[in-house]
Amino acid sequence: MEKRVASVSIIVEDAERASEINDILHTASEYIVGRMGIPYREKNISIISVVMDAPQDVISNVSGRLGRLSGVTVKTAYAKK
Repeated sequence: MEKRVASVSIIVEDAERASEINDILHTASEYIVGRMGIPYREKNISIISVVMDAPQDVISNVSGRLGRLSGVTVKTAYAKK
């Protein structure tokens, strides 16, 4: 199956979802190229950026599962190549 490179941006407004987010990301750990988390304390949110090199269905599955969590917003951008 052909892989795609994608950037998954996650905004966490409910810090209690952190373990669920980590569990979901762990299921795709073999496809994660890099991950960066930024706590934005003044706004009481966290921003996580995850770069994946994975089949389309894996990226969609991870994004969808994350997006269904209450207090979590997810957007995914794909490389054109």
